[in-house]
Amino acid sequence: MTTNPRRVVITGIGLISPIGNNEAELWEHLSTGKSGVNHLTRVPSAVLPCDMGGEAKFTGQIVEFGSLEKGLQRSIKKGLKLMCREIEMGVAAAQLAIQNAGWTAETYPPDRIGTMFGCDYIASEPDEFLQGIKACITEDGFMFDRWGSHGMQQIEPLWLLKYLPNMPASHIAIYNDFRGPSNSVTLREASSNLTIAESVTTIRRNIADAIIVGATGTRIQSLRTIHVALQEKLAPKGIDPGKASRPFDRDRQGMVIGEGSGVLILEELEHAKARGATIYGEVTSYASSTVCSPTGEVDYQHVFENVIDLALERAGKAPEQLGHINAHGLSDHEVDAAEARAIHNRLGDRPVVAVKSYMGNLGAGSGMVEIIASLLALKNERLFPVLNLDNPDPACPINCVRDFTSHPGDSFINLNVSPQGQAAAIVIQRV
Repeated sequence: MTTNPRRVVITGIGLISPIGNNEAELWEHLSTGKSGVNHLTRVPSAVLPCDMGGEAKFTGQIVEFGSLEKGLQRSIKKGLKLMCREIEMGVAAAQLAIQNAGWTAETYPPDRIGTMFGCDYIASEPDEFLQGIKACITEDGFMFDRWGSHGMQQIEPLWLLKYLPNMPASHIAIYNDFRGPSNSVTLREASSNLTIAESVTTIRRNIADAIIVGATGTRIQSLRTIHVALQEKLAPKGIDPGKASRPFDRDRQGMVIGEGSGVLILEELEHAKARGATIYGEVTSYASSTVCSPTGEVDYQHVFENVIDLALERAGKAPEQLGHINAHGLSDHEVDAAEARAIHNRLGDRPVVAVKSYMGNLGAGSGMVEIIASLLALKNERLFPVLNLDNPDPACPINCVRDFTSHPGDSFINLNVSPQGQAAAIVIQRV
């Protein structure tokens, strides 16, 4: 696929995450082995099975959106009332990426710039319905037949706009006058890689010359955290938060929740070179697969093997030509073991990193932050260790990076999978 005349490169990065909101902060965490997981402050943990998470360092203040022209700053500040936290993080990461890429209003015709974003489904905050619920309560309790006549009247008319998963792309396109292709992908942890794949194919088909591609997600929100706790195995209370996320370790006890967003600027190579852009890497291939039984059981090993095989085939690479692997690394016993078997079977002893060991699972936003981490590893010519890998699990026979001396090579593959068995992979190489 690298022989395609329209090659797609990465020329800008932006992020809001538990391990930093810019390149320097992110690399400081990775290059010193510093975790971004701590005790929860954003949700009450007394009724939860966990009390730690990777909370993003983000308050939603306009200053966190970077250096903006005054008109754009006013527009975004005014629009914040129509954004929940996940959307705010996505818009902020996008503005930071645009600035990082050195774009100006004259960089591209607006019709040739697209906006594509991955997102989780977004849960409303309970407070949105509080007054409506109160209006339906009588001495006989909550009266459902009052909801249409009394309850709905107390709901903010534009509340839904704060929670629609297509709104990150919509806001970013409107604020920046990007009139090219727009799309939204809502496939949980697979969303980042699949949104990149959609963007790459759009540029290769000459429908756009550049695309702002990102993803945002959270597992830290009152209703969402309860939902996750009911569905997935979480690291329990009573352990050091910084040591809770331990992918591929024998003593791992479950996933750590997190929140955050990452954004890449994708451009057609010749356009990027013509404007003298900094090029972080080239997206050379992608893959998608789902392996799930009719009754909902996921074959994680099979689905990981599928995306590894297809991504390598499309990239024209043998396993030994791959520099390193950025693993899903969830810190879940079943998923980690299955992923490790797939990596061992298909990629042998290539070095493996796992960014979730630093920040937990950011949902849809995880893959983007992981990719940015690997891009910085390429730039800085060294990999970062998997945190908390004190006792490697014999059931995970892979070459996890455990120090700061390993070289990243010239390429990497990022792997992610959803609990429903939707996996996606992206291969990126140095230009």
